[in-house]
Amino acid sequence: MAVSVSLPALGESVTEGTVTRWLKAEGERVEADEPLLEVSTDKVDTEIPAPAAGILTSIKVAEDETVEVGAELAVIDDGTGAPAAAPAPAAAEAPAPAAQPEPAAAPAPAAAPAGGAEGTDVVLPALGESVTEGTVTRWLKEVGEEVSADEPLLEVSTDKVDTEIPAPASGTLLEIVVGEDETAEVGAKLAVIGAKGAAPAAPAAPAAPAPAAEPTPAPAPAPAAPAPAAAAPAAPAAPAAPAAPAPAPAPAPAAPAPVTPAPAAGEGEGAYVTPLVRKLAAESGVDLATVKGTGVGGRIRKQDVIAAAEAAKQAAPAAAAAPAAAPSKAPALEVSPLRGQTVKMPRMRKVIGDNMMKALHGQAQLTTVVEVDITAIMRMRNKAKDAFAQREGVKLSPMPFFVKAAVQALKAHPVVNARINEDEGTITYFDTENIGIAVDAEKGLMTPVIKGAGDLNIAGIARKTAELAGKVRANKITPDELSGATFTISNTGSRGALFDTVIVPPNQVGILGIGATVKRPVVINHPDLGETIAVRDMTYLALSYDHRLVDGADAARYLTTVKQILEAAEFETEIGL
Repeated sequence: MAVSVSLPALGESVTEGTVTRWLKAEGERVEADEPLLEVSTDKVDTEIPAPAAGILTSIKVAEDETVEVGAELAVIDDGTGAPAAAPAPAAAEAPAPAAQPEPAAAPAPAAAPAGGAEGTDVVLPALGESVTEGTVTRWLKEVGEEVSADEPLLEVSTDKVDTEIPAPASGTLLEIVVGEDETAEVGAKLAVIGAKGAAPAAPAAPAAPAPAAEPTPAPAPAPAAPAPAAAAPAAPAAPAAPAAPAPAPAPAPAAPAPVTPAPAAGEGEGAYVTPLVRKLAAESGVDLATVKGTGVGGRIRKQDVIAAAEAAKQAAPAAAAAPAAAPSKAPALEVSPLRGQTVKMPRMRKVIGDNMMKALHGQAQLTTVVEVDITAIMRMRNKAKDAFAQREGVKLSPMPFFVKAAVQALKAHPVVNARINEDEGTITYFDTENIGIAVDAEKGLMTPVIKGAGDLNIAGIARKTAELAGKVRANKITPDELSGATFTISNTGSRGALFDTVIVPPNQVGILGIGATVKRPVVINHPDLGETIAVRDMTYLALSYDHRLVDGADAARYLTTVKQILEAAEFETEIGL
């Protein structure tokens, strides 16, 4: 029976999506809930899982095409899976006439259909939008061992992260398809898990080629090396029986050779390293040309780089005296791999750009800046942060104080917390404060929303901010968590900027930019000393606003209120002081 794959609803305000990448090709087998394709919307990028197991018979929407929610994307045949069974006879017939493992790697694919028929495939899952492959660094179980569902089965390394892959089902590990230090693409089969008690079947599958070779004369190991020689050279090899025992050891070390074709794609087994290892070497200052790899075929592994870095540290003290005389104060900069490249603009980057252009062209934007003394808040935070972290389970950063002051001021100045309804010619003054928090993520700037921020205390704002920022950076944010903002706050000072003329998002009339906090001498009015100069923690607050609704005086009044709340610093009760 054919099962339709349609574009699901990805959020209340999401009406369409663009197919950015198909993770499976027509004719391939997919499992239920296995990632099938990637879709990008104006809110978030996400994966669409297969609704059923079967064969992907038809792809209806090509990559880079945009369709509405509910549109059919593909068709899966969840019947007998005949297309998958068709290759099995071919694989079965090949060993019948040949009776020997033609390519050394042939036993693994031959066992795959058998394992697939009676067990569960372990596949390399999608580990991030930009991750297309991973390297198996360590198997935590051996063939024949029992595994439990969700038990860590193997470790995989990508250019982003090292992670463990759990077992998809309970049973016996019948076969390992991808060995350690081998690289496989996302979706590739790594192993096969069968029912418990099926352990004997696992050895039988790999052992099948051995008995097939033993019926032939004793020199069977010799055909293993020149596999293409087939059975014909095996007969002439009989007279060479006396010499056969001598070469016999040679094929034994040649056994790993079939594994090396995987790195051979990179021309030279020893020269190939995974992106993660290359990045680790760059961060550790290790020259890969001087590292001897201990992996299969001489491949350099993460452990080799770590060992080389440790050896360099131990040797450093001898030469440390000379460099210590003139230590560099400049940051160590790495040359970006994007330098000199021309790449396709990501979908998320296009969406951000379109929204910013729409906002700039559709609004009369202006920016007003004030300077705020937050010395009292910084002292208060330093005094309470340790107890706060233990009590609330989240760090106390300065950000929640700014959010709290901003939402309190919005209640007194609703003109900044409003929306212009151009089609109706009306203005909506919101009775709730839904605050968008700008988060700098790998894909680009995203603004998850703290709903009802005006009803939260400092602890509530801190927890919600940490939760949403974590979801954005882990690519787990939902479209609903990115929509509904009535006002936005951007901490442009987190990267050292004094202040910025931030752009007001569409359907809002104001955004508050928080600059870097710096210590500098300031004239203050001391109760005993009068006007004097003191070192204070100072920051700039920049309010960008839509001048069609918000006047300069409105902006100044709002910023002055925020400034007064921050400088009064009456948050002791909320943070437990």
